[in-house]
Amino acid sequence: MRVHHLNCGTMRPLGGRLLDGSSGYLGRGRMVCHCLLVETESDGLVLVDSGLGVADVTNPRGSLPTQFMLLTNPVRDIEETAVRQVIRLGYKPEDVRHILLTHMDLDHAGGVRDFPNAKVHVYAEELRNAQAQANAADRMRFRTVQWSEADFETYEADGDAWFGFEAVRNLKGLPPEILIVPLAGHTKGHAGIAVDTGEKWLLHCGDAYFFRGEMNPAQPHCTPLLRVFQNVVQTDRGRRLANQDRLRSLVREHGDRVEVFSAHDSAELARY
Repeated sequence: MRVHHLNCGTMRPLGGRLLDGSSGYLGRGRMVCHCLLVETESDGLVLVDSGLGVADVTNPRGSLPTQFMLLTNPVRDIEETAVRQVIRLGYKPEDVRHILLTHMDLDHAGGVRDFPNAKVHVYAEELRNAQAQANAADRMRFRTVQWSEADFETYEADGDAWFGFEAVRNLKGLPPEILIVPLAGHTKGHAGIAVDTGEKWLLHCGDAYFFRGEMNPAQPHCTPLLRVFQNVVQTDRGRRLANQDRLRSLVREHGDRVEVFSAHDSAELARY
């Protein structure tokens, strides 16, 4: 199973060097939208997270709130969108038959509408919460225009054990080498997506953590602004921190078999 690592949305937050861990305290840093494109033998292409979509970068007023634009200062480059990268790899958009979302925040679900033929897989609790639009914060982070026409396949958080995680399950219509792993906390139905490459497992942790230092089993650490930001946007602090502990245990005990990475750390993406 071949896996491509894509950046589907560069963001340049003000004070970003305090966010991404680079030296200095002024200016803008660099964050990414780390997505995966998986080539399967019988089920076409599988996209893990979708970053910002074509409409998000060409007409952001139609889908992205002003607060997001000011905070993240995204690079409005259509060539970074998943659909353009799929085409550059020699495929057609309709070859993407499945999209797996770690969660439905706007910078993860923006590319969904660029693949109208794809089945979109997500935890049922995440979809229910996104559709409910219960408060101003949810209406800002879950942008219905990005996915209102999507064909969803939903899952409850139950299933089997996997490297110490419970309630892990296969995804419908996909090979057993691709799993959805419950990692709630950042959002109510947040998930990780695990992919067995044959050599090792890759675990896309979405926004379960933001900074690579948080996965240091011996001395976990995070940049100050990212620590604050994670507290602001979390929906369940206890579950978020508990899942970070479990991820560190995974790295410590099975790091030779499972490689973890988050959605926005540019240094993690650079490993690939």
